[in-house]
Amino acid sequence: MNYESSFGGDTITARSEDLYGSEVDGAARSGRRRNIIIAIVVLALLVAAGVYFFGGKPETAAGEGAKAGAGESESQAPAVTVIVPGSGSVERVINATGTLAARREMPIGIAGEGGQVIRVLVQPGDWVRTGQVLAVIDQDVQTQQARSLAAQIQVSQADAVLAQNELDRALQLVDRGFISKADVDRRRATRDAAVARVEVAKAQLREAQARNGRLSIRAPESGLVLERNVEPSQVVGGGSGVLFRMAAGGEMELRAQMGEADLAALSVGVRADVRPVGTDRTFSGRVWQVAPIINETSRQGIARIALGYDKALRPGGFASAAVISGSSQSPVLPESAVLSDDKGSYVYVINKDNKVERRNVTTGTVTPRGIAIATGISGKERVVLYAGGFLNPGETVRPQMQGKRG
Repeated sequence: MNYESSFGGDTITARSEDLYGSEVDGAARSGRRRNIIIAIVVLALLVAAGVYFFGGKPETAAGEGAKAGAGESESQAPAVTVIVPGSGSVERVINATGTLAARREMPIGIAGEGGQVIRVLVQPGDWVRTGQVLAVIDQDVQTQQARSLAAQIQVSQADAVLAQNELDRALQLVDRGFISKADVDRRRATRDAAVARVEVAKAQLREAQARNGRLSIRAPESGLVLERNVEPSQVVGGGSGVLFRMAAGGEMELRAQMGEADLAALSVGVRADVRPVGTDRTFSGRVWQVAPIINETSRQGIARIALGYDKALRPGGFASAAVISGSSQSPVLPESAVLSDDKGSYVYVINKDNKVERRNVTTGTVTPRGIAIATGISGKERVVLYAGGFLNPGETVRPQMQGKRG
């Protein structure tokens, strides 16, 4: 719409659009002024709040900053797993190695005059009883000699009977005066000599039979045959050496080599677990003898551990032993907690300020539960369980408890 006006001769024409645009521009300028005023008020309020909180209470602001810094530092400390081992009964175990052998070894040789072996009746590994024949030696000559001596007994007995009859007749004639008492005495002496010859012949026969019995090689005691060093057709005698070797009763032993300190801690009768090389079996035994002497060169002695018979226990073989020599109260730690360097074994403990401390320790027996600690800790400390090699003494950490042991 157009409007026209006349003013002083001049005509002014105005468009409606021009009037509307002027009104819109005025409203916009008014809105900008209002926003500027609001921003100034908000800024003033923020400045006042800052003065109140930061300017009016500087100590509080500083304290909160320090706490925030400490919390941030603590949260950045490495986390470590710790354990309180406690203290429990630990068996003192002495580990040793040695050689298996027969507990009572019996070498067997020829006891008689010897001869040619015609039969061998046993093999290594056989069980035999007392008096059992192990090998037979040819006895043909000795048998004939024994028969000759048996016949000699009969001859002597016949002579003794004849002498007794003559004495009886002489005693009947002496009363009639046909024979003198001197003749009677001679006949009595002849009779006594004949009887004595009978006894001599019998003794000679028994001696021959005993010698012949010794020609057969026999077991002196029940046990296990370990070695056989004789074969048929071999000629043996007193100088032939050992023909058989036996273990009396089949009993075995381990002759364990130990240092003098370990021997001093042993006593007869303590239990030992023996494991031969080449098997995963363990055999239970007892220490039955502790060496009374120490080797001057090796500074070791022998503890003899008695074992029962088993085919897996072969004399001459190598075996290890774990001897239980007593028990003590000690902390036990897993292997991961015990470290070592050129100064010895040590562990890391966490003190009350959560700082790492090094503790030198003396290790003891290795058990299925871990390593016993003889000295260095009491068992009440917080001990680093894992990754101790990445820590340093004095370092601050965040301990995480795993739990108590034994």
